[in-house]
Amino acid sequence: MENFKKSVIYQIYPKSFCDSNGDGIGDIRGIIQKLDYIKSLGVDYIWSTPFFASPMNDNGYDVEDYRKIHPAFGTMEDTEELIAEAGKRGMGIMMDMVFNHTSTRHEWFQKALSGEKDYMDYYIFKEGTPREPPTNWQSKFGGSAWEYVPSLQKWYLHLFDVTQADLNWENPRVREELKDIIRFWKEKGVKGFRFDVVNLISKPEIFEDDAQGDGRRFYSDGPRVHEYLKELTADTGIGHMVTVGEMSSTSLEHCIRYSNPKEKELSMCFNFHHLKVDYKDGEKWELSKPDYRKLKELFETWQCEMEQGNGWNALFWCNHDQPRIVSRLGDDKKYWKASAKMLAACIHMLRGTPYIYQGEELGMTNPGYGNIHSYRDVESINYFHILLKKGKSEEEALKILGQRSRDNGRTPMQWDFGAYAGFSTHEPWITIPENYSYLNAKAEEEDMDSILHYYRKLVALRKQYEVIQEGSVEFLYREQPEIFAYRRRFKGQELLVLNNFTESQVDLQEPFALTGYRHLLGNYPRQEKMEIKSLRPYESLIFLKG
Repeated sequence: MENFKKSVIYQIYPKSFCDSNGDGIGDIRGIIQKLDYIKSLGVDYIWSTPFFASPMNDNGYDVEDYRKIHPAFGTMEDTEELIAEAGKRGMGIMMDMVFNHTSTRHEWFQKALSGEKDYMDYYIFKEGTPREPPTNWQSKFGGSAWEYVPSLQKWYLHLFDVTQADLNWENPRVREELKDIIRFWKEKGVKGFRFDVVNLISKPEIFEDDAQGDGRRFYSDGPRVHEYLKELTADTGIGHMVTVGEMSSTSLEHCIRYSNPKEKELSMCFNFHHLKVDYKDGEKWELSKPDYRKLKELFETWQCEMEQGNGWNALFWCNHDQPRIVSRLGDDKKYWKASAKMLAACIHMLRGTPYIYQGEELGMTNPGYGNIHSYRDVESINYFHILLKKGKSEEEALKILGQRSRDNGRTPMQWDFGAYAGFSTHEPWITIPENYSYLNAKAEEEDMDSILHYYRKLVALRKQYEVIQEGSVEFLYREQPEIFAYRRRFKGQELLVLNNFTESQVDLQEPFALTGYRHLLGNYPRQEKMEIKSLRPYESLIFLKG
């Protein structure tokens, strides 16, 4: 059995995790200081977002040098110590590889700007006049996906920020350069890799306008993407390691291929369809109430189809690009603790590898910033002004950012009651939510009914029961959108998981008989009975038979 089926992965956003030197920015030594805490969760791998040398226009996803560490985060010696110390505790470090694009300050791009043809071929440059981009494609951060370089009289493609130039994977030299980077970090003792927006690396042969959208249909899961991933995996020897691809606007069929072991591409995939159920008409910057029926349908489709196709899901609610899930699909006030636990149980018992994003195990919430000056994220600041241009009032724009901004997930880790929540001795780079006075790791360590202890129990259950690691999935109460329930089966064991997505008590259309089941875990005190007839607000129940 592949070890990732029983593994749980902890994600760190180092800038906001722990500041060891008092400059207001989290760092690698801060991670080292907290390794025992991370180990206490029972996790197997630590994935950190990039801490490579970078101008930090996109918080490290604009890499200037893949073999150097950004001074704000520490040194290569610190990184080597982190890898070694995590290993001593039985945890592997996963590096985040940003291979779709580099920073425009990368040596390769600088040589391209100087007109060196070999390095111009490392990127995607197209002819054009200053006023007419090669296509009408839009950047994912707003505005055109093309930038004109007067000295070259050419445009370069940047699907993200203007300082993030897309690499040309059609060029074999580019692919060899990226393989060498993987080998470099393997030799350092890294145990896994996360590949950023990796399904965008293969661009079409012909670049044309998109009359239907922003261009993504031409480059998402592009024509040679599977070929490139097979080559990267085979030539670097990472097939036995844990690898995960972040997939932007992907399809189920492609994710089955990416993660089917026979294809020899990746261990698993992130997809984001389930995190768009509160988008109005599919638009991130338009608010809508969550569509729970659609959420259930997406989970059911992806779970069952991935199982049938022998693919593997990365299970997650939160990351550095997403708002806090308890503020999004739960209730971060009255039912904060119950809803945070329920949302955790929903995904930790599914088929796939669960990811815990720093602070999720504490039930950290969106900060609720009251002005644009509190925001740091380039996408959020861009869209604030775009929303104003579209006629939104400042109050309306801030409300949207308060629910959608990536900064919601980037506030500092709340360690204790002290100044700056124990994150730093200095004012942090971004403001800490006011609720750290009660919502912090120290308080939850001392509360045996806390969200933190609940997460530890969920991780332990996955390691203890093969049915959670390997079991088939069958969804129940499908006609009740507010109930998220499923059954897992494996070798005579049966797991039953029942969750109520709402703040109201919900009666089950058909009571569930508990004959032969024993209660494993729940987020409310409950006496075992013969049957379950209803679920309390945000209640979660896990039972085992066999």
